[in-house]
Amino acid sequence: MPPDSLLKRLFINLVTWAIVLAVAFPLIWMVLTSIKPQSELFRIPPTFLPEAITFEHYWRLLTETPFLRYFRNSMVLAVSTTALVIVVATLGAYSLVRFRYRGRETLATLVLFTYLLPSVVLIIPLYLLMVQIGLANTIPSLVIAYTTFALPYALWLLRSFMAGIPEDLESAALVDGASRIGAFVDVILPQALPGIVSTALFTFILAWNEYLYALVLVNSDSVRPLTTGVMNMLITSFNIEWSLLMAASVMMSVPLIIIFAFLQSFLTRGFGAGAVKG
Repeated sequence: MPPDSLLKRLFINLVTWAIVLAVAFPLIWMVLTSIKPQSELFRIPPTFLPEAITFEHYWRLLTETPFLRYFRNSMVLAVSTTALVIVVATLGAYSLVRFRYRGRETLATLVLFTYLLPSVVLIIPLYLLMVQIGLANTIPSLVIAYTTFALPYALWLLRSFMAGIPEDLESAALVDGASRIGAFVDVILPQALPGIVSTALFTFILAWNEYLYALVLVNSDSVRPLTTGVMNMLITSFNIEWSLLMAASVMMSVPLIIIFAFLQSFLTRGFGAGAVKG
């Protein structure tokens, strides 16, 4: 390899690793802080690696705070929102791609424009709507609210995957005697699976991390998700326990890390396919 090419590759690798370390440093510091004894947290100069490892903060978080209740609420909320959005977006995307009717393209464009609308604009109308239908201060109210801004993007994204699936495959299944629903389930869904998984992961992360709607639409501690619940725990205390906050942050990251670990291949294929289809 020529010296110039070797130096260029070395420089690119150094810059890449520097960026990776800069991005990962807050996460590494969060994990290390969560396992440091309380006496080390405010030491000057600060220590990077803990002199003694302790899991006391995690034990206190799980036994002395309502963290597990918030965690359960967030899991129910994120899974419910993801399931609702994926079912509606998959059927809607299939309709926009395969069926011919007046205003189809206009409808698809309007769906994209609704995603571009700032979420804060919808908070007050959604709150008043939830009060009128009797769903205020409940998890279903958050599921509906999250669907309003997750569904448009999911529908538009899945539309590109559906458009990239050859129509001849479905036509062959119909000729062989399959029903429209049978062809959709046996032919379309397996082909669109990477896109569906990618969209589901995006929706789950959106619902898991959302804060503003949860802050406005829910004020009962029994139905708070993690994003507002953890903040509520800290606000009610005069002194912020940073070790407890870091332990909670690590625990909040665990589901997302597990999901990425198992669905990474689908995610890569899904977004790669979506970039060239449609």
